[in-house]
Amino acid sequence: MNLNLKKYPLLSFASSVKTLRLLKIEELPTLCSELRKYLLDLAAISSGHFASGLGVVEITVALHYIYDTPFDNLLWDIGHQSYPHKILTGRMNQINSIRKKNGLHAFPCRDESEYDILSVGHSSTSISAGLGMSIAATKEGKNRKTVCVIGDGAITAGMAFEAMNHAGMIQSDFLVILNDNQMSISKNVGALDVHLANLRKIKHNYTDQIKFSITSKNINHINDYLCSIFSHLGFKYLGPYDGHNIFSIIKILKDIKNKQDTCILHLITKKGKGYPPAELDPIKWHTVSSSTISSSKKTLSYSDVFGSWLCEIAKFDEKLIGITPAMCEGSGMLKFSRLFPDQYFDVAIAEQHAVTFAAGLAISGYKPVVAIYSTFLQRAYDQMIHDIALQKLSVLFAIDRGGIVGNDGPTHQGVFDLAYLRCIPGIVIMTPSNENECRQMLYTGYMYKKGPCVVRYPKGNGIGTLLMPMKIIPLGQSLIKRYGKKIAILNFGTLLQYAFFAANNLNATLVDMRFVKPLDQNMIINLSYQHKFFITLEEGVISGGAGSAVNEFMMMKKICLPVLNIGLPDSFIPQGTQEEIRHDYQLDEEGIHRQIFCWLMQ
Repeated sequence: MNLNLKKYPLLSFASSVKTLRLLKIEELPTLCSELRKYLLDLAAISSGHFASGLGVVEITVALHYIYDTPFDNLLWDIGHQSYPHKILTGRMNQINSIRKKNGLHAFPCRDESEYDILSVGHSSTSISAGLGMSIAATKEGKNRKTVCVIGDGAITAGMAFEAMNHAGMIQSDFLVILNDNQMSISKNVGALDVHLANLRKIKHNYTDQIKFSITSKNINHINDYLCSIFSHLGFKYLGPYDGHNIFSIIKILKDIKNKQDTCILHLITKKGKGYPPAELDPIKWHTVSSSTISSSKKTLSYSDVFGSWLCEIAKFDEKLIGITPAMCEGSGMLKFSRLFPDQYFDVAIAEQHAVTFAAGLAISGYKPVVAIYSTFLQRAYDQMIHDIALQKLSVLFAIDRGGIVGNDGPTHQGVFDLAYLRCIPGIVIMTPSNENECRQMLYTGYMYKKGPCVVRYPKGNGIGTLLMPMKIIPLGQSLIKRYGKKIAILNFGTLLQYAFFAANNLNATLVDMRFVKPLDQNMIINLSYQHKFFITLEEGVISGGAGSAVNEFMMMKKICLPVLNIGLPDSFIPQGTQEEIRHDYQLDEEGIHRQIFCWLMQ
């Protein structure tokens, strides 16, 4: 379904930056109004990141109006807010395909448009990349400008501060726009958020103070306070200003463009601007889908299972500490945060800190549980090794969004975790095949005292398995789900439900391995006596994954049987629904059966 473009005459004309720059400045408020209306109408027929884009309409229009993009470098961080940018850079007619199979990417992507200078999806990368581009532009000598737009959530991350520390020292021609909407995905937390709130408050009261007789000394004191953190980092601080006043933004950008300073421009915006429900609840409206209103979940999501388990444990164990790096709602921790606020810590977008913070708690006798998305745990790999595993600390990692995530594309697929985790000495890795298994494994990991444990579960709902009273699973114990002959299928994770089809049709033995590390070695040895073919199955990369662990053990034990490893190939997995991706990579019922059958027939 496409929108009637006649409803947006000015936007239809200005849907490329070349035509946008033909408009008179007096026409830009109308363009902003149409662009916001277009985004609102788009949300009714499509899915994607909604509230963030509504908040940066004026900023986006002003940037493309003043700067010579794509010659000038324009970077978006994280990229949730890039929909207006995509619409104004020639992709208006494709925007309803965003986050769909073969459609526009959810975030800026270099392969998609020359206007997308940096492919993104993870936070806080823009200032580092932008600084590199600004240095290259200086060496190039063509007066190419570099602008980064970063949110007040993303700027709290350590990488952003590392980059600002470097940028302030180098002093290149470089502009950072701080899009301050007081939100990331969840509510912002931390001392920097408090500082930004103080800046907003001081600026708001500044005009009123001018009405009274105040001394120049007081004015200078206010200006010094406004500039404090960023000026000490070496940036020329400007703001805060109204991020929805198109005329003011354009005037400021013109002044900045004509200079060669290292600047930070602080703009105050409203996430969800123009749509009252999104303004009131930007967390709920951060992402929308066509099923947001009509759908009703029939089964629990794995995030729900985790959140309920967390609350259940916290009732009798005050030593439990729940930790999230700015993903409270997505990780299922909202109820826990409200019921047990003293045992809950949102550390902001700071995955490295989250892991080592957990290490400190574990050393001090507490029982930390780190809830984190698979794709974001990649950012704390050194901390996993150096600060947790090396010291044999009892920390439970609840890894959400493991495997195929879907519409957010290659930056968010959780397909590398089993491969990069299983080589860490002393770690326990569990892959539940259903909701109850997830619950039991969380409890098992929580009670384990000899080192870190990982429970890796997927995005989305389970299959409706009844949740049972909690019991500790013996370490490395697998379960035979079906007895067969000649063929043994060793499953890791939630693909088990699809593996039954192949097992039944091929009369294969089907095993829920449960543990990637330690492997159930006795099970593998016993199966090798009774079967001629082994198949491993996982929703992750084959290279270095669970199947590789089976291969290594069989070679070590000189078990000479043919093995087929089924999983994901050595490539980045594109966007699409989880079902579409499983179909394309032959990880659904028919695909798994087809792969095994064709391999046996060779």
